[in-house]
Amino acid sequence: MIEHVAAWVSDLERVRDFYERWFGTKAGPRYESARRPFQSHFLSFGEGARLELMAAPREAPRLSHIAVSVGSRGAVDALVERMRTGGVTILSEPRETGDGYYEAVIADSEGNVVEITG
Repeated sequence: MIEHVAAWVSDLERVRDFYERWFGTKAGPRYESARRPFQSHFLSFGEGARLELMAAPREAPRLSHIAVSVGSRGAVDALVERMRTGGVTILSEPRETGDGYYEAVIADSEGNVVEITG
């Protein structure tokens, strides 16, 4: 299941307001990393995948990644190991993120970034 799609933005609150006004999304709380200059909002469309808006210095506005949920931490770990033996590029090993996700990051066959969440 697609968990979310993410985009880098230059003005986090302006873009959040845009999606709330024009698409009726509801924003979750603003996340600010304690380790690096990074902020984000997850926007819910009511059902289905969410949109993650992200802002950080030196990141140009663009689509960033797709996140696919596989259901559990164990499923993340198992899939990453199968991918590793299958020659898939692992960009980030499974870990818990500052905002509470358990994820690994891989590159698909075209180099696109895919987060695998539990």
